[in-house]
Amino acid sequence: MKVALGLKAHSGWAALVTLAAPDGALELVDRRRIELILAGDAYWAKQPYHAAEGLEPGDARDVVKRGIASARRLAVRELRAAVKRARDAKHEIAACAVLSSDPLPGWSVAEILAVHFRMHKAEGVLFREALARAAETCGLPLVLIREKDLAEHAERTLGTPSARLTRTILELGKSAGAPWGADQKQAALAAWIGLRC
Repeated sequence: MKVALGLKAHSGWAALVTLAAPDGALELVDRRRIELILAGDAYWAKQPYHAAEGLEPGDARDVVKRGIASARRLAVRELRAAVKRARDAKHEIAACAVLSSDPLPGWSVAEILAVHFRMHKAEGVLFREALARAAETCGLPLVLIREKDLAEHAERTLGTPSARLTRTILELGKSAGAPWGADQKQAALAAWIGLRC
């Protein structure tokens, strides 16, 4: 079957939902939490800008650089595993849809660390960008969807009213069972969009 991956990132992990639509009906192919940090690195890797706060400038840059590199490496590892699972099941991956945010301005690490709100924004962007880069590294067609525009984007792309899309995603979750929270629902909607792109 033709499938699409949908990803919603958090600090240190992401919800992954893989969907197919044989004969037009959505089918859940895979659903899991993927880890974007190693357990032993959680102190600094989950929030590298926060971990760098108060450090000397060179040390702060090193912590942030390590955090970004770690997230990117693990995102590639997790997406390669997802691609392998799909291909082992004889599926063709049509797209990888990643929920994104607005990109960061060209702030330096020092400028980010100078304003606490910027640290949160930078960490929010970090894992989303790691997933998008990983999709490209894995050779997957990337579909970026601004998270705050997801419902509108879905309605427009899928040509279906938002209320009906919500019902369809809820029904998909009922058949799949727990966990099927907001993260999985949003990742599923992103994957559905990916199937149409």
